[in-house]
Amino acid sequence: MARKSGNPPMPKTPAIDQGVIRDLAKLLDETGLTEIEIQRDGASVRVARNLSAAGPRLRPEGSVAATPTVIATPVAVPIEPSKHPGLVASPMVGTAYRGPAPGGRPFVDVGSQVKIGETLIIIEAMKTMNQIPAPRGGTVIQILVEDGQPVEYGEPLMIIE
Repeated sequence: MARKSGNPPMPKTPAIDQGVIRDLAKLLDETGLTEIEIQRDGASVRVARNLSAAGPRLRPEGSVAATPTVIATPVAVPIEPSKHPGLVASPMVGTAYRGPAPGGRPFVDVGSQVKIGETLIIIEAMKTMNQIPAPRGGTVIQILVEDGQPVEYGEPLMIIE
């Protein structure tokens, strides 16, 4: 049977599952990442969140931003934690807890003003709760661990500027 069109056949691209996109968007929210991309079976899916100086935009429930939009505001360069003078590193191996009790309010958040010696985080090691004090006063500009996350000796916990 002859083709009616002189154009070559288009290669079939794999269909993108909407559930994958929703799962990636949920992962962005859970991890605080601004962008994630996966490649599977010849298909590439990139999900990005646009953050502006005015704060996050509200989206209708269930909607997903599948393509990024160019933002005209300058983008902050990520801070390399190990090279920052205000780095607070874990003094031990254990499990980091941001608050005094499960589900409780964290000791500090990004933007919190802290004084020398103020408790920043608790690290549980061998069933002992160890309060990690602020080595310097200043503003918490970055928190690098999640509540209940295992940490290693020397692992960056947060940055105080």
